[in-house]
Amino acid sequence: MKIVILTLGKTSAAYLRAGMSVYQERLKHYARVEYKELPDVPAKGLTPEVLKEREGEVLMKQLKSDDVVLLLDENGEHFSSRGFAEMLQRRMNSGAKQLVLIIGGAFGFSDAMYARANGKISFSKMTYSHEMIRLLLLEQLYRAHTILKGESYHHD
Repeated sequence: MKIVILTLGKTSAAYLRAGMSVYQERLKHYARVEYKELPDVPAKGLTPEVLKEREGEVLMKQLKSDDVVLLLDENGEHFSSRGFAEMLQRRMNSGAKQLVLIIGGAFGFSDAMYARANGKISFSKMTYSHEMIRLLLLEQLYRAHTILKGESYHHD
C-alpha cells in the first residue's frame, strides 16, 4: 500500500525540512511514501468557513474514490506508537491501494472533508504548528514501520 501525505503550504523552517528529509529517506526502506505540499489557498478576506471550503476543494482534487483517507485532527483518535503501528498494519492488510494522511489548514477541515474521511487521528491534546506536525507524522510513520518489523528503534 502506498502512503500519501497531503499538506497545504510549504514548510518554511529549514530545521523542519532537514528533519523531514531524514525520515523520508529512512522510510524508503519500508514503504512507498509520497509527500505532497499543495499551494496555500489565499486567505485574505475569507472567513474561516469559506477558507476551509476552498482548502477542502483543493484537497479533494488529490483524492481517488478508493483512497483510504485519514485526517490529522485535534478531535481524532489518540494512539500510542504501538497502537498507531497496529492501525497502519490493519489498513495495509485491508487491501487498500492507497492511504492518504491529510494535514489541513489552520482552521481544520470542511464538512465535505470530514464526510469523505475514513477516520481522524490526533497526535496529542496539545496544539502543534502545521509545519511541526509534518515532521512528527513522518517520524511516527518510520517508528511504526520499525515496530512492525520488530526492529530496535522503538523501546517499550
